Amino acid sequence: MNLNATLIVQIVVFLALWWFTAKFVWPPITKALDERSRRIAEGLAAADKARSELAAAEKRVEQELKTARAGAAEVRGSAEKQAAGIVDKAREEANAIVAAARKSAEEEAALAAQKAREQLREQVAQLAVAGAERILRKEIDASRHAELLNNLKNELR
Repeated sequence: MNLNATLIVQIVVFLALWWFTAKFVWPPITKALDERSRRIAEGLAAADKARSELAAAEKRVEQELKTARAGAAEVRGSAEKQAAGIVDKAREEANAIVAAARKSAEEEAALAAQKAREQLREQVAQLAVAGAERILRKEIDASRHAELLNNLKNELR
């Protein structure tokens, strides 16, 4: 066989194989590679977008937490003020009740003291009359007796 003919046949076969590969094999492979590159790029873009959305969501959550904490602090402060107001009101009512009870007790004590004074005056008057009767050794008439007791009461006041 001739070396030139073999070389020419190999070149023709090579060119035919190259043409066949370039025409029928290579386009689907490049198309598949391009499609895969496109899907990878889309996946990376989606991952970046998801990462940025996650960061934005975290910021929104943080902001909502701050708002919720501020609202809770406000509610707690309001509740504390309301509780303090209720305690102050209860304290004022208790003080008013104590003052009223004290006033009532003082009035009762004053009334009891007044009654005791009246009873003491009557007893002193009766003792004075009894002592005077013994001294005089005679009985005083009832009207005169009542008049003397009233005069003695008035003097003792």
